[in-house]
Amino acid sequence: MATAVVTARPGQVLADLLPASRTKDAVLVLGGAALTGLAAQLALPVPGSPVPVTGQTFAALLVGAALGARRGFLALAVYAVAGVAGVPWFAEGASGAAMPSFGYVIGLMLASAAVGALARRGGDRSVLRTAGTMLLGEAVIYAVGVPYLAVSMGWSLSHAVAAGLVPYLLGDALKAALAMGALPAAWKFADK
Repeated sequence: MATAVVTARPGQVLADLLPASRTKDAVLVLGGAALTGLAAQLALPVPGSPVPVTGQTFAALLVGAALGARRGFLALAVYAVAGVAGVPWFAEGASGAAMPSFGYVIGLMLASAAVGALARRGGDRSVLRTAGTMLLGEAVIYAVGVPYLAVSMGWSLSHAVAAGLVPYLLGDALKAALAMGALPAAWKFADK
């Protein structure tokens, strides 16, 4: 049995290295949603904030980079819709849309698409480019999540920034560092 070898070309994301099929795309989208749901269960409460530190942001950004903008967005949309419908896979086993942190879930969808679009342009192939890609993804998440948190909690924007952004910056830097190692390494492995 012959195995087809697919080499990386500009304009591709990691998922494009697999043979193309609708079944593959569906499995990747569902797998990306499930990975994000599992990563959300890695949660640490933050005193003074209804938003825990989780692994879901890291998973969502990796899903976007690996799957590309369209499949990444769809994976996070499946994650969001299933969570709203009652699947307990938001942070700390939560579900539904009536939580102050739901804006971050919306931000994850948009960030996954943005990161996927940058990855298709090579934004995940070197350490420095991956750092910029991940930082932009995190910025998108906060740009939606923090104002949503402020409105849902009746807080000022400055209070929402203090409770919904500042405590997470160190963890986000660590997540970006992990991605800066993982994504370029995956491309080097794929190129062999």
